[in-house]
Amino acid sequence: MARYTGPKTRICRIFGEPILGNGKYLSKNSNPPGQHGPTKKRKAPGEYALQLKEKQKAKYTYGVLEKQFRKTFEEANRIKGVTGENLIKLLEARLDNAVYRLGLAASRPGARQLVSHKHVTVNGEVVNIPSFQLKPGDIISIKEKDKANTSITSQFRGKNQKFSWLDWNETEMQGTFVAYPERESVPENIKEQLIVELYSK
Repeated sequence: MARYTGPKTRICRIFGEPILGNGKYLSKNSNPPGQHGPTKKRKAPGEYALQLKEKQKAKYTYGVLEKQFRKTFEEANRIKGVTGENLIKLLEARLDNAVYRLGLAASRPGARQLVSHKHVTVNGEVVNIPSFQLKPGDIISIKEKDKANTSITSQFRGKNQKFSWLDWNETEMQGTFVAYPERESVPENIKEQLIVELYSK
């Protein structure tokens, strides 16, 4: 199972945003990585560079590598509607992302690990594929025998109420993927139209 394992703070500095959850390190040094730091004169990025950077940001944010990201884009392009918005909806519908949004893990990598280690069920069946695409009405839950496992439940941080496309039942320890989110409801700072333009070349 491929995933990015390189330096996370470096990635955050490239984009100037804590997209991998390293905000405290970014506040100490927000300069782009490189030998000369803030003293280096940098050219204004061209159109292609801006488009590529936006695609890279989306890939790192959701923890998706190139081949899988391309397949997700192609699927978004096939679906009726605005391609860029469809892309964000499909990325949000990934199982690992939903587990993170439900507050069952502190980060997307943590949610990915929870899924791949077979602690999560969808509609009562164990699913260990982080990229599994949820559909409206799907029920996400922690495996029954793991609900009493404090090493897992201690990581729960509670669902953010602004994620209205997900519903969480604290008593049952299960959530529901209610619907695909509208673009304006997704807080990620991604200019998806630039990604569409990049793949349209």
